[in-house]
Amino acid sequence: MDPFEDTLRRLREAFHTGRTRSAEFRAAQLRGLGRFLQENKQLLHDALAQDLHKSAFESELSEVAISQGEITLALRNLRAWMKDERVPKNLATQLDSAFIRKEPFGLVLIIAPWNYPLNLTLVPLVGALAAGNCVVLKPSEISKSIEKVLAEVLPRYLDESSPNLGRIINQKQFQRLRALLGCGHVAIGGQSDESDRYIAPTVLVDVQETEPVMQEEIFGPILPILNVRSVDEAIEFINRREKPLALYAFSNSSQVVKRVLTQTSSGGFCGNDGFMHMTLASLPFGGVGASGVGRYHGKFSFDTFSHHRACLLRRPGMEKLNALRYPPHSPRRLRVLLVAMEARGCSCTLL
Repeated sequence: MDPFEDTLRRLREAFHTGRTRSAEFRAAQLRGLGRFLQENKQLLHDALAQDLHKSAFESELSEVAISQGEITLALRNLRAWMKDERVPKNLATQLDSAFIRKEPFGLVLIIAPWNYPLNLTLVPLVGALAAGNCVVLKPSEISKSIEKVLAEVLPRYLDESSPNLGRIINQKQFQRLRALLGCGHVAIGGQSDESDRYIAPTVLVDVQETEPVMQEEIFGPILPILNVRSVDEAIEFINRREKPLALYAFSNSSQVVKRVLTQTSSGGFCGNDGFMHMTLASLPFGGVGASGVGRYHGKFSFDTFSHHRACLLRRPGMEKLNALRYPPHSPRRLRVLLVAMEARGCSCTLL
């Protein structure tokens, strides 16, 4: 796939998730842009000096400060700008609601000239981000030094869709996981980028028990959903398969969670959350049956890698007591021995 076409596709997909529309996301982007300016000020001054021979004074005044001012203004007024704008109504619409809603275009292209290469790139970028758009930024190829800084440094400060999300370990596993996307129907996600070994968090619905995604450990961002008619059927489904490494039960009813816990078996169990039981060193982590042998975490790790050797040291000179064990046997001796062998809280023993 053409790299530009792939970039556009990923940006459109990011916008269609709706994540750029919230005020919180927009503000985070703007703050990232502000950090870019503050943390790379000398680098920007040097680049402007190389391209246009601008002094640090002029660079700060006409490029950096103006851009920073736009960011500050947008952050201060973002929520007000996003609000619906009420407009006057005529007599025929007095009982109606009339307003202007500011919606992001989606994916926008900003092409900057070379004469103010930072200012005329970042000022429109501030507006595009504040409006909730995804942006393709094209700095001037003539002002090469600023272009290099913007291309190599700026992306580290802005969300480029899914960098906070992991990538698949290698090409073999990527191909395996992408093949699983053909099971059932994709309800959420489903996007993938082979060049980056990226698969979006994906929810599959209408999945059949016999499909590959239900027959193997997934080790990827894919969640298959198989419908059942009742808690009983869910428990029966779990119990007719191999015991899992972990079992997560989600329900508004604590009784349902406790029932799943009581009537199933798994290496670990977590109610109304996933993974968090792994954060406790006081809880063992490990499988049962096909899902694993042994357990670790904290002292459990120490115990797993220790041979528990059974030891008993007896004092010498106790043969008269030991004589109870030897012939000739009698019912009385048997009763005494049985009483002595009972598990007790004392630290002594007769044998």
